[in-house]
Amino acid sequence: QVQFVESGGGLVRPGGSLRLSCAASGFTFSTYAMSWYRQAPGKERELVAQISRPGDLRNYADSVKGRFTISRDNAKNTLYLQMNSLKPEDTAVYYCNGGWRVPSFPSWGQGTQVTVSS
Repeated sequence: QVQFVESGGGLVRPGGSLRLSCAASGFTFSTYAMSWYRQAPGKERELVAQISRPGDLRNYADSVKGRFTISRDNAKNTLYLQMNSLKPEDTAVYYCNGGWRVPSFPSWGQGTQVTVSS
């Protein structure tokens, strides 16, 4: 079955950096565009960043553009999100899933908590 295991979150001060990872299994990773989502307390899940199957196309939400970088390693079935210049409003649980605009799979991982606070 499809599984996502997100990791790399933590507590960081404003202006700091984190690198998130998403280990995917149960499907042919290289044949899917992949995306990162986040959900803050009391808010709906939002799309943060997307990457094409070979990794040559990327798209970002306006709120993270210029600060976050999405990447992937198809040999390792792993998706990454490098987050720099973090802000308190980036605080959320971060998830990955397949697809570009709409999640490809109904199942979600446990997510990884990112907290930006001084």
